[in-house]
Amino acid sequence: MAASTALTSSKSYNDNIRPLLDAVDRLRHLKVTQEGIQLPTIVVVGDQSSGKSSVLESLAGISLPRGQGICTRVPLIMRLQGDSNSTRPSLHLEYGDKTVPTTENGITAAINDATVEIAGAGKGISDKPITLVVKKKSVPDLTLVDLPGITRVPVQGQPTDIYEQISKIIMEYIAPKESIILNVLSATVDFPTCESIRMSRQVDQLGERTLAVVTKSDKAPEGLLEKVTIDDVHIGLGYVCVRNRVGDETYDQARAEEERLFKSHPLLSQIDKSMIGIPVLAERLTQIQASIIAKCLPDIVKKIDDKLNRSMSELNSMPQNLATVADALKALIRIVKLVRDSLEKLLIRGEFDEFPNDDSLHGTARITEMLHKYSAKLPEKCPTTDKQFLIEEVRVMQEAKGIRLPNFLPRSAFLTLLKNKVDTISHMPRELVETIWAYIEKIAIQMMLRHCENHPQLKSAAQMAVHGLIDKMRGHSCKFVEDMVKMELVSDYTSNPDYLNSWVQLMKEERLFMEAIQDHSKPTKISLNAFGKVEVGHLRQHADVAGQAFDISMRLTAYWKTIKLRLVDGVALHILHAIKCLVEDELEAKLINELVGPKMAGVERMLIESPTTSAKRDRLKKSVELLRQSKDVVAGIMDRIISDGDK
Repeated sequence: MAASTALTSSKSYNDNIRPLLDAVDRLRHLKVTQEGIQLPTIVVVGDQSSGKSSVLESLAGISLPRGQGICTRVPLIMRLQGDSNSTRPSLHLEYGDKTVPTTENGITAAINDATVEIAGAGKGISDKPITLVVKKKSVPDLTLVDLPGITRVPVQGQPTDIYEQISKIIMEYIAPKESIILNVLSATVDFPTCESIRMSRQVDQLGERTLAVVTKSDKAPEGLLEKVTIDDVHIGLGYVCVRNRVGDETYDQARAEEERLFKSHPLLSQIDKSMIGIPVLAERLTQIQASIIAKCLPDIVKKIDDKLNRSMSELNSMPQNLATVADALKALIRIVKLVRDSLEKLLIRGEFDEFPNDDSLHGTARITEMLHKYSAKLPEKCPTTDKQFLIEEVRVMQEAKGIRLPNFLPRSAFLTLLKNKVDTISHMPRELVETIWAYIEKIAIQMMLRHCENHPQLKSAAQMAVHGLIDKMRGHSCKFVEDMVKMELVSDYTSNPDYLNSWVQLMKEERLFMEAIQDHSKPTKISLNAFGKVEVGHLRQHADVAGQAFDISMRLTAYWKTIKLRLVDGVALHILHAIKCLVEDELEAKLINELVGPKMAGVERMLIESPTTSAKRDRLKKSVELLRQSKDVVAGIMDRIISDGDK
């Protein structure tokens, strides 16, 4: 509201509008667009040879490069500044880091030289702009961007994709909603067929920010009135018909001829006076430009503030630039602590708030799943190496015969069978711990690399340290589970009362079993709770040891539950204890020892900031400085607008 009041006040143009234009030009000079902040811009587009350069020459009162093919090969930003106190025009070019003074007579050569430097000596184009600053009496205060003319067919020396290259540049400039499109149309063509119309309608379908200037009005006056009044192509901001300079005419002569043409020509004189002449075009553009700047300025202020806050936050969140060994040691200890904290959360406490969507890092859950799979993989029933029921036990019992009391169960037979059973699963505990430690190593290295992100010089040593420590822990675990398996073979011992109870329950079916063996009239298939339906006919020929085989099998069946429980619970508790030792003790000591190294070499390496981090820090610093300067620019003009609006 204050901006509108200031713009419509009775104060002079220099007090109300010129400061807005200067502010935007200063923002453009600061290259604030590199920060993704769009500025209000009048973008001049048109098909090749539509008369774009002539229109710009008429507005600026200077001559621009002309010739065959594409004359404008790079975006040309023209900053026109009226200076009523100046007796001599002042012109200069800005491109890259250069500022090149020039004159009216030398401007063509200066632009050509700058174009060659940017886009090469051929006929190629570039999206890097040249800025032409013109301070001259009687020119309108405008900033316009002249873009390469649209051509579909490349001429000799032009790239084959010249149309695509030009289209890309044009779309980049006209797409932002802050851009006003000045569409230059030749009166000699049908407007709907113009490529520039097609492109501008892609980004401004209703023409709300498109103004058309019709050139060569004197070449095709027939039907021009209908073209600009019917408006088949939806030019929302209207049309202005002009006659550009011809031959050696001066600009004053050209304006006089233009005025005479539109007054005296039987067809062109019918066009409304608000739609004809370069002076009308200059006035319309000035009004549109001031209006769009006033409209966009609050949004620009907000975008600069938002971008500045983001850049400062990102800069502040970067690690401190380490200057001393003490700083580096402090940073190293902090990294180790962060790694430890992350692993403690993931592998011990089961907290996943840092990685809610990455299931692979949910350590306690994944390790529990591995233990469950291991438990399920261990056979629930006592394994056997023979498909025929009790044949393995019979074979061992026969080989264990000796001079002893009848029905005596030799312990050697039990241990022999036990070893056979345990051997079938002896590889499983080792496979489990190797899988778990491989997973832990993956997480530990991932956390280490994450927290060393800003210190890549540590990454290699950190990975080696983690790998070495995990390899050591893996070795301890493998030795532990191997010893567990060996212990199961030392003795048939358990204090678990469930063993005896299970054996007693299983032996209740001994009578049923022995009847099937001894009474040949009985069926040879019987149902046993622990085994289901089994065939026992083959055991009748081993009736002398069948009872002993049944007994020892039931003992092994009952005892197997204890073995499995020990192999599951023992491994689980060992793993949990080992993880706790790793996270709370071993890892911290190992990392500090390895990363500090002899004579603090590792710490000194940290003083050398990585090229990536250094470049990021420099980029953010430049961004913050640019945005601060930009903020000062817009803050000054907004204060002035508000102050003027309150008067």
